[in-house]
Amino acid sequence: MAVLTADKKVLHADLEGDSLRAASGSMVAYTGKVEFKSAGMGGGGGLRAAIRQRVAGESISLMTCSGAGRVYLAQNAMDVTVVQLQNDRLTVESEHILAVTDGLQLDVQFAGLRGMTSGQGLATTTVTGTGQCAILSEGPLIALAVNPGEPLVVDPDVYVAGTGQTQMSLVSGVSWRSLVGEDGGEPFSLRFEGQGIVYIQPAER
Repeated sequence: MAVLTADKKVLHADLEGDSLRAASGSMVAYTGKVEFKSAGMGGGGGLRAAIRQRVAGESISLMTCSGAGRVYLAQNAMDVTVVQLQNDRLTVESEHILAVTDGLQLDVQFAGLRGMTSGQGLATTTVTGTGQCAILSEGPLIALAVNPGEPLVVDPDVYVAGTGQTQMSLVSGVSWRSLVGEDGGEPFSLRFEGQGIVYIQPAER
């Protein structure tokens, strides 16, 4: 199986006669004998996945990198973090996926509105199985624990991903944004309950 290693803003993907899927256009260099071809959209569910992505207004466009060598992947000078999954589930906003190894399955779903203020859709990709997933973030990714009886509330503009058995809900009402005069609509936050890890970035979209 391909091995992913993060080096700050660049991902090193080492292939030994196998393949991985990466965000289209993210290859910046490679060594060895590697082929690149479009993997289409990342839902893996054919027409249903395409419809879901169209509803979400966002799609995850992937390419397959196969062969033997090292591929260097990067996107918009964003930080890269590699998350290891062992028969686990990771939910991540589609735009933050840089690469996934072969043992992982992707399913794109529409999770509601990110911004009642911005009108953008929240396209969430569920990554399941065993393998590695490389995630992009604006600044170093921050891991916050969610424990039973201790719900976590985050700004939707900094949410990137989450693992474990957590339930996400929208909480409307006063937000920190309305307190500083930047509110352009109904303010809301994301509330997480259960047991798991929520990953956020130290920069708002």
